[in-house]
Amino acid sequence: MPHMSSRGHGRRAMNEINMVPFIDVMLVLLIIFMVTATVITPGSINIPRAGQSSKAPDHPVTVMIDASGAVSADGGKNGPDLKGAGEGDIFAAIADAARQNPELAVMVAADKDIAYQKVIDVTSRLRQAGVARVGLAVR
Repeated sequence: MPHMSSRGHGRRAMNEINMVPFIDVMLVLLIIFMVTATVITPGSINIPRAGQSSKAPDHPVTVMIDASGAVSADGGKNGPDLKGAGEGDIFAAIADAARQNPELAVMVAADKDIAYQKVIDVTSRLRQAGVARVGLAVR
């Protein structure tokens, strides 16, 4: 008679999951993502260039923001004398000049490394001071 295995002495069911194929797949995916990440170049932002305005302002007041965030100003040819004035005095003098001349033009020139929020804050303060014509100086 052929050899018969008794009940319970045969193959047992495995209760564990074999993790080796899963780890192999994960390593292959990791390598693929690492290689493609070095090949893909990050997208660039195309900033529009400023066009020519219809009428350039004559001798505008220039508010300058340097790399440290300090605000200074040049009153222009017919504007207020702002050399050496503090930030609060600058905006007060510009507000007085805007009340006297509603067509007063102010240009904001900022260092390229300055935070954009600082430029927005200065522009907002100029609007609150009553300046109707605020522009950004560009190259």
